[in-house]
Amino acid sequence: MNIRRSIIFCALFALVAGESYAQETPANYRRSSIYSVLVNHTEQKFASEIKEAFLQIPVPDKYNDHNLSVKVLNLDKKLSKANSHKENPAITEFLQNNKVASRLVARWFNRDSYTGRCDMELVKERGLYNATEFDKQLAARSARGMAMLQDAGEELIGNTYVLVNDIRYVDKSKKSKIAGSIIKGIGVIAAAYTGSSAISDLADNMGDMVESIKGFSVKINTFLYKLNWDDEQASIFYQEQYAATPDDSKRISFDNARGRYGLTYVGKVESRGGTTSFLGIKEEEPVLMVRKACQRAIDENIVDLQTEYEEFRTKTPLASVEPLTAYIGMKEGVTSKSRFEVLEVVEMENGSHKYNRVGIIEAIDNLIWDNRYMAEEEGAPGATLGYTTFRTVSGKDFAKGMLVRGINKK
Repeated sequence: MNIRRSIIFCALFALVAGESYAQETPANYRRSSIYSVLVNHTEQKFASEIKEAFLQIPVPDKYNDHNLSVKVLNLDKKLSKANSHKENPAITEFLQNNKVASRLVARWFNRDSYTGRCDMELVKERGLYNATEFDKQLAARSARGMAMLQDAGEELIGNTYVLVNDIRYVDKSKKSKIAGSIIKGIGVIAAAYTGSSAISDLADNMGDMVESIKGFSVKINTFLYKLNWDDEQASIFYQEQYAATPDDSKRISFDNARGRYGLTYVGKVESRGGTTSFLGIKEEEPVLMVRKACQRAIDENIVDLQTEYEEFRTKTPLASVEPLTAYIGMKEGVTSKSRFEVLEVVEMENGSHKYNRVGIIEAIDNLIWDNRYMAEEEGAPGATLGYTTFRTVSGKDFAKGMLVRGINKK
């Protein structure tokens, strides 16, 4: 391929480059939990398509799905001060008025709103506790049982987050037409310079392709909140509101205390937008196009939130050690500059857990899995790898199942 033809391919690639999503083998490890909400602007173009697409987007597989029944906040006008990184009054008011914090707690304990009855099944399942031992220690009210409860509170319930996604449609169709004309123009100039009509034909075909792309793009402001759950809050809940059998007094106590449960605003990020390729999507599939744009932007925001806020970072297990692999990739923001600490999970005598760093690994360029939504359909490099391969920076004696967690880029 000569230099001029390379220029044309690069021009097209910059406009319609590809990306993906792929399922991974599930692994048992403790995850943070997410409740994801859409701010839907009913007045904007594609409002219904954006809503439909959002409702199809699953919670990222590195988190537990802690969604509630209400997933959409409908607004008939633009969210004021959405670009500010400060806490947004309209969003916070919605969360408070709907008692979202208490609803998140109720879901953790499978609370029956009519009888007040609760159980620990979800805590045991997500905490990976031995169910029989957990129940026995709690029944005996032993120090070990209390330590296990505190451990679950710190690492499970206390790591429950709310993501509020303010999605705005950005019309770039005019820019697509301009871009298509530019590519055709490059082809005409290159053909005149080289005397090759093949280059001109290639540019015309690519220009038509670019013009056929509708230019659909979204900008998403994602606001992150964290559930308040400390020893004092836990103590009040377990003593005054947790009921293993139907109990009217404890049901009423919880209902009266709903306003005392709260969320802490962590921060906000904004997707850059405009980078999603629609290769592999037919024009008669607009909802799929909308979903791809929305899911890519939301995934991008989750990566940025993890980078900026350490408490929101996920952990994932090593899938193998020879070679070193893990089921994470470009969807999680992995690049050739990404480094991860390798953590060994240690269960303490009292039943709680701690994490010891045993080494550092880094991703290997060209062996990074492109697991972004629909990457395989658009033929993106690395989309069929199935995992990312790493090299050791420090440490040794890594074992399958040890957890890896991202380290801030310097």
